[in-house]
Amino acid sequence: MERIQSINAERIAWCCADDGITPGELAAEMEIAEHSIDEVMAGEGGLTFNQLRKIADYFGRGVLFFLEEGPVDETTAHTPQFRTLANQKPEVSPELKKLIERTEKQRAVYLSLIEDLDETARLRFDPPELQGHSPAAAARIARNWLKLSDINDFDSFRTAVEAQGILVFRSNGYAGKWQIPKDNPIQGFTLYHQLCPVIFVKKHASERRQSFTLMHELGHLLLHRQSIIDDETDLYSHEGHEREANAFAGHLLVPDEFLATIDDAGRPAEVPQFDAWLDRQCKRWGVSTEVILRRLTNAGRLPKSDYNAYRQWRESQVIPEKEGGTRKYRHREPKHVFGNPFVQTVLDALNSSRITLTKASGYLDSIRIRDLHQLERFYEAP
Repeated sequence: MERIQSINAERIAWCCADDGITPGELAAEMEIAEHSIDEVMAGEGGLTFNQLRKIADYFGRGVLFFLEEGPVDETTAHTPQFRTLANQKPEVSPELKKLIERTEKQRAVYLSLIEDLDETARLRFDPPELQGHSPAAAARIARNWLKLSDINDFDSFRTAVEAQGILVFRSNGYAGKWQIPKDNPIQGFTLYHQLCPVIFVKKHASERRQSFTLMHELGHLLLHRQSIIDDETDLYSHEGHEREANAFAGHLLVPDEFLATIDDAGRPAEVPQFDAWLDRQCKRWGVSTEVILRRLTNAGRLPKSDYNAYRQWRESQVIPEKEGGTRKYRHREPKHVFGNPFVQTVLDALNSSRITLTKASGYLDSIRIRDLHQLERFYEAP
């Protein structure tokens, strides 16, 4: 098979260094003979197109990236938002870095499709000015801006945020390029743009936990106007921007008037009973027990020792893993991962012949054409 000889080895070396692997490890990962990679790196050999495409896909680049002459321009190889996140958390895994870049590319796809459809009115991010307000006041303004009702869940929170011109992505529960592994401490990140920012939330078995992450990231968008990546410790931090985002999320999810309805006299003596005590409020407000307990603690109505005891007890509970999984509803997964605005825009572009079925499939997590047609029917259903 014919081999491409004009491969820019310097760019492969740069990608390997950026990913924290050696060319030999790349060869093993791509199932390419190590001597073939060694020859390319020495400028003495070539690769087949399929081999080069596998390498390009692995690094999240186009094939032409490795055929261009000259060194990599690091100021254009990564977006400013990506570089901001990478600097905040240098220990972020290569897989997560690819996920961040993949998210940026999906945003670019969305903007391009909106432009092709001449639907720029959909891009309406006009955040309220929250500087100088206390967390409670800022949360109250944001809650009105989002037009939230008194009964919510993660989906209604997500819909409200998306309605304000923000893309909300959620990691996939299945292993794949849109998953944040369960053992990865990263809980979410925010990509700030003045036009169409993005919030990415890690999927959890408890959607109520996702609600807090979503509003924490929204706090960064509205309060700090910058890209930020958060791990689990950040969602409990009492310092700087993280403290502000946590207080904002708590007040937005559980405003003071909600908190006033909780009967302190009915609080159980044993922390394992707190879930049952607050079950009705959690279901109605779409929040976890811990969020309410944190608000009660900060309001001086619950001893911090009780809050810490509950957290310790909760962390000790073993939640059985669901065995296997079904792909029966594979056609709905793009909606769960990318949200309604993104999916609807891709389908609109497809139905108006702006893009092909193949491109639409690629934009929607590479679902099969059969699943894509089923997704269309799902959106057409009354």
